[in-house]
Amino acid sequence: MKIGVPKEIKTNENRIALVPAGAEMLIGAGHSVLIETGGGLGSGFTDDDYIEVGARIAPDAATVWKDSDMIMKVKEPIKVEWPHMRKDQLIFTYFHFAADKDLTEAHLKSGAVCVAYETVELPSRELPLLTPMSEVAGRMAVQEGAKYLEKLYGGRGVLLGGVPGVAPAKVVILGGGIVGINAAKMAAGLGAKVVILDISLDRLRYLSDVMPANVQTIYSNHKNIVEQIKTADLVVGGVLVTGAKAPRLIRREDLKSMQPGSVIVDVAIDQGGCVETIHATTHENPTYVVDGVIHYGVANMPGGVPRTSTLALTNATLPYAAQLANKGWKQALKDNPALLKGLNVAQGKVTYAGVADAFGMEFHPPEQFLV
Repeated sequence: MKIGVPKEIKTNENRIALVPAGAEMLIGAGHSVLIETGGGLGSGFTDDDYIEVGARIAPDAATVWKDSDMIMKVKEPIKVEWPHMRKDQLIFTYFHFAADKDLTEAHLKSGAVCVAYETVELPSRELPLLTPMSEVAGRMAVQEGAKYLEKLYGGRGVLLGGVPGVAPAKVVILGGGIVGINAAKMAAGLGAKVVILDISLDRLRYLSDVMPANVQTIYSNHKNIVEQIKTADLVVGGVLVTGAKAPRLIRREDLKSMQPGSVIVDVAIDQGGCVETIHATTHENPTYVVDGVIHYGVANMPGGVPRTSTLALTNATLPYAAQLANKGWKQALKDNPALLKGLNVAQGKVTYAGVADAFGMEFHPPEQFLV
């Protein structure tokens, strides 16, 4: 199979979907790999690194898209890339369709086959291709939140861990999944007072067992959320409904009860965000203020640490990419039920229920495309 990797062009996105070691493995299996020139530089990989393992370098994105049966990306194709997509071309990347109707309609119109990293799901309900970036984003949420609590950035001027004789900051985390547990580890390790809210009692019991004494667990409902954010210095939104829009847990009127200069980092922004007043921002312009509360809504947080993120992501995606390349997408999805759940759009049809529900579109079971 001809596998193409275009350079990521979303604002401040420096990751790449395939590292040289991965290209070498795919080439060894009999496939060809085409990398857009300069595509790996943001993650520390040169064109020569790819050439050494047998990959070819393309002069531009148009060549990569035109000459490839399968496109591997990190982020969803943005508007300027849509004309490159074509019928039956396989695209393997993060899409987050349920948060963007225009994006969904563009891919439906293209006739491409879209397998989304974020909805590949194991029988255990683990999301193996979302997990590494959720780990990065959860940890970054506290790192970024701590920065924007500094007075220089308009924050309350609070140090997360406090000092002897001065109380630490309070960090409230919405969701006890991969993002939440990683955010809690970072915040607790810095000495903050941490509160995690979740609707799963089993998850709360687990977190209560494994977290240190400065982490408290509380059942999540609107009353409890409002009560906790009143005294929060930093709020981290880490809720996820696989493949669907994130639920809105903090309403506009709730902000009035929060402390001026407090910070919200909404990691759920890729799926629309769990805060009513959040909208997507960039690493270049990451924050804005509503009712005295700093909002951070960077939609590609791991892109800020591309070396770590690229290596973590490709460790997870490469085995699945190899299955798609070695078997073709239909056979690979037949053989791997987890990968089948990654099929979101195929040949002009929506094949993932969460996406169909988000826009009132007709849902087509993915199995019908495998015959």
